Amino acid sequence: MVRRVHEGHFMKRLLVLLFLSPGTSFAQSPFDGTWIINTDTAKLPEKPEMYVLAKGMFRCLTCVPKIEVKADGHDQKIAGSSYFDTESVRVVDAYTVEFIAKKAGKTMFTEIDTISPDRGTLTQALKDTTEAQPVTIETLSERVDKGPAGSHALSGSWRAYKINRSKNGATIKYRCTAEGFSAETPIGERFDAKFDGKDYPVEDDPGHTMVSVKLLNPNAVEVTSKRNGKVVGILHMSVVPSGDSLHVIFENKEGNTTTTYEMQKQP
Repeated sequence: MVRRVHEGHFMKRLLVLLFLSPGTSFAQSPFDGTWIINTDTAKLPEKPEMYVLAKGMFRCLTCVPKIEVKADGHDQKIAGSSYFDTESVRVVDAYTVEFIAKKAGKTMFTEIDTISPDRGTLTQALKDTTEAQPVTIETLSERVDKGPAGSHALSGSWRAYKINRSKNGATIKYRCTAEGFSAETPIGERFDAKFDGKDYPVEDDPGHTMVSVKLLNPNAVEVTSKRNGKVVGILHMSVVPSGDSLHVIFENKEGNTTTTYEMQKQP
């Protein structure tokens, strides 16, 4: 849900952590070029999300930050997120719930959660409007456990098994030199960091993420992301010998989860 944004899944923030950098040239790096995430290769976290929607309240204690608000359709204050400061929860019907997250009054994320008639599948359709060009992400989850008796169909434990992204939310351009690593997305987020251990800003990121980069070998780079001085994610990227695929391991330090996937190099 909207709260997943802060994890980095899935959602665009995961992409924000996948950047690249500057520099003077040495032999052309295998990282150089445009890459697209192959969502079919994603191995999502085994850790389920747990929701309870009952008696006019919505709770998600596994979310980062934790969510506990009235489900009355009105904006409720949320502390602990760099991307939103209020969230509204509106029950549309017995199988549908709408979430809207805002920051300083601006809508950042809109999400519609729909449960299948057999209550076994959850579809979360997210629209990320943090930038001028919206990004859409669809997450499919299977039910792990039921919610309390009498609660909404959304209640219970859910494990994500598939994610679909709009192309602008799955594409990144990288450049690696002897001096540093940089990345840029079609929606304008970018960073340009040197291999000196220092933190560099992610431009056009409303969460004010800082990154440091490390060259492990000519085919492998590590990107560490921080917010408010705290490590929130570590991205390990390695180009396969054929040069046409990039293996990615993302460690979400806030949610204590790991996601892996492949990126394909574009002609």
